[in-house]
Amino acid sequence: MTMPPLLEGRLTLPLIASPMFIISQLDLVMAQCRAGIVGAFPSLNARAPGLFENWLQRLGAELTEADAPFAVNLIVHRSNSRLDEDLALCVQYRVPIIITSLGAQERVNEAVHSYGGIVLHDIINDRFARKAIEKGADGLIAVAAGAGGHAGTLSPFALVQEIRQWFDGPLALSGSIATGRSIAAARMMGADLAYMGSPFIATREAHADAAYKQMIVDSGASDIVYSDVFTGVHGNYLRPSIVAAGMDPDHLPEVQAMDFASATGGDKKAWRDIWGCGQGIGAIEQVQPAGDFIAQLKAEYGAAVSGFRP
Repeated sequence: MTMPPLLEGRLTLPLIASPMFIISQLDLVMAQCRAGIVGAFPSLNARAPGLFENWLQRLGAELTEADAPFAVNLIVHRSNSRLDEDLALCVQYRVPIIITSLGAQERVNEAVHSYGGIVLHDIINDRFARKAIEKGADGLIAVAAGAGGHAGTLSPFALVQEIRQWFDGPLALSGSIATGRSIAAARMMGADLAYMGSPFIATREAHADAAYKQMIVDSGASDIVYSDVFTGVHGNYLRPSIVAAGMDPDHLPEVQAMDFASATGGDKKAWRDIWGCGQGIGAIEQVQPAGDFIAQLKAEYGAAVSGFRP
């Protein structure tokens, strides 16, 4: 296993906070980095003209060497018309970590490598993992069954085992991780880092409706619906939010084509009214500041590691 050099000594917990559409904005990312984990956000979350550059400027100015580095998620699917513009800004401001999704592109990897940044590509199976590394990604994010948002269907055991048969580079694991003990388990399975998103929705800094945050607290794994209806890509969503939007979770309409060009549109149902979430939220019991939640994770992780006996 290999921790990326730029993370050596910079993390107080082996954790990347996954970049969530709409949810992950500047306040949350700052809180995550200052608490010692990688904070991340999709570039598409900065909707207004000039806002993405403003966020990069602030992160560069306000975070210090004592903080964990941040990451930007770029959707590299052809429907993302902002990719070139956002990539150019990432190069200009030397974003330390780029997380690429929905396609691996050599030119994106080369651009990030030009200034010394690293690329982690999220994948849902071994075939996509091999393609990502062949095209120059530095590491992988294995998105297993139960992850929030766009999730895979494979067991984390199966996915990590297959990848580790041929790849010994940086590997993060995503899928129902919500406690410090599960972070420790991810490392025991062979991952260098855990990758956690949904629990951070129930934090004060998250850019989410109060009802969304409370739904995270009130819901469990049985409240998650796996569907490709909302974006054209299979993902996990909160059943109560689908019902509230006037839809029947058990009889959803036909699948639409994958399209991220309108991901920033205010009238888009997916992400605004249909709330993404992973299966691990049964462990979340309250809405609290991100720093307090991360402190809880650290205590749980420490107890799990110190208490393990082979």
